[in-house]
Amino acid sequence: MEEPHRRIRALHAASTITVYQAYAPELGVPAARDGRFPSTWRRDRMTWIKPSFTWMMYRCGWGTKAGQETVLAVEISREGFDWALRHACLSSYVRGLYPDRATWRRELGRAPARVQWDPERDLNSRPLPHRSLQLGLSGEASSRYADEWIVSISDVTPLAREVHALVGQGDLDSAKRLLPQERRYPAGDELLAHLRA
Repeated sequence: MEEPHRRIRALHAASTITVYQAYAPELGVPAARDGRFPSTWRRDRMTWIKPSFTWMMYRCGWGTKAGQETVLAVEISREGFDWALRHACLSSYVRGLYPDRATWRRELGRAPARVQWDPERDLNSRPLPHRSLQLGLSGEASSRYADEWIVSISDVTPLAREVHALVGQGDLDSAKRLLPQERRYPAGDELLAHLRA
């Protein structure tokens, strides 16, 4: 079956969805240990969450980029994730979706969340023809994320390293078997209509 051009693919259960972030160890390690972000985590800045494991691996270089050495799987409530989608604005202007650029800028300035549809990545970090969602949270959304939505935080850096090592050895089949089992997230038109380019 052919992949739609834009789709949220994620590891999810009845009431939760897993998203990924990568941080320096001084922030990521205590977050995983305590199941919440430490006081040094900055609520006043945009934080990006990514439902796609392979896109996160592309972004953080499999946990090798400076300041992104600890890869976290953050399980959050679907209720919270859906709230963020409902209150999000696209991060770039799309003709036809907004009446004009000025309207889009106003929406972007008010929205506590923003969406980018970026090319999904394969195990070699090459872009694929379909896109995956990246969700930026700021203001109210960032606070809700940290204080209300988080169910658990796990350090998946060892998984990232194991998969990356297999990719480096050319054993893509074994690497694929270790990936989180992401599938279509059931976000209906009421959640995504204003976010489709």
